[in-house]
Amino acid sequence: MRILFDLGHPAHVHYFKNLIKLLKKNGNQVLIVAREKDVTQRLLKNYGIPYLSRGKGSKTILGKFFYLFKANQRLYKYSIIFQPDLFISFASPYAAQIASYFNKPHIAFTDTEHAKLGIASFSPFTDTIITPKTFKGNLGNNHIKFDGYMEDAYLHPKYFKPDKNILKKLNLSDQERYVVFRLVSWDASHDIGQSGFRKDTLVKLINEVKKHARVFISAENKVPKIFKKYQLSINPTEIHDVLSFAELFIGEGATMASECAIMGTPSIYMNSLSAGTLEDQEKKGILTMFNSSNGLIKKSIDILINPKAKKETKQKSIDLFNKKIDINVFFYWLISKYPESVNTYKNNSTI
Repeated sequence: MRILFDLGHPAHVHYFKNLIKLLKKNGNQVLIVAREKDVTQRLLKNYGIPYLSRGKGSKTILGKFFYLFKANQRLYKYSIIFQPDLFISFASPYAAQIASYFNKPHIAFTDTEHAKLGIASFSPFTDTIITPKTFKGNLGNNHIKFDGYMEDAYLHPKYFKPDKNILKKLNLSDQERYVVFRLVSWDASHDIGQSGFRKDTLVKLINEVKKHARVFISAENKVPKIFKKYQLSINPTEIHDVLSFAELFIGEGATMASECAIMGTPSIYMNSLSAGTLEDQEKKGILTMFNSSNGLIKKSIDILINPKAKKETKQKSIDLFNKKIDINVFFYWLISKYPESVNTYKNNSTI
């Protein structure tokens, strides 16, 4: 089978890298098309995954509209040459529309309920939509859900073993504690009108946190000058090593918050937006959500002064994985037997 993956965000590289490897190992031809977004293309290079670019997007509504034509034009050109049998993406309207044009199936993954504009842009052109069971709502007859989180695809112990050498690269001793902050760019369509940290709150929070641990800041865009001395400077492929050994994560980014929760790092998500995955993780006691700064500093310090917080969260994450399937194997089966696999899965809850 000839399969085209359209990747628009660094998280998508992680979601699909092991699935791509599995597909190639079993004789499938795979083409990766990637947007120039944050470190998406750099990750692909570092993982040794060949790709073609569909260019850089835009931060404005008008710019996003014009980028739709640019991205579709490039995908059209690549598809003429590659002739895919199947298109796969994480909520890509570009892959969906081009797949429809060529009368080829498109499988879309998503776990972001509040991205209503994005869902509306790809779902009419998509044959199968796949989400975690924690996804709130039903997207129609072509919607199926799996038992797990998207982050399980690369953080399952089968695929991820944290490298403690990262501590040396950060000039940390084995016993030195640190906290990772994450700032997002706020330029996605579903981010319009939403918010995270206020700068004054962030200053107060960092001043309190650094009394208990080292502070590192990761940002989608440039780290603000006032926080430059805390900037995390690493190879993008090392970020999960950093997050795994952190004492605490505090951030605006849903993906990174979920990643930390899954790896057993106490996680605080500060954002006016929510998601079913994050709400499920909060119920399981591995993540805390805030939509305002009320109580944020107190909760952060409570975790840092609790000597059992990290160990308890880690044990909860281990228990979670013991109950989950390897979703890459499931995704591979679904794709390799597609479209019959979808009906089989719908009619057999034991899979």
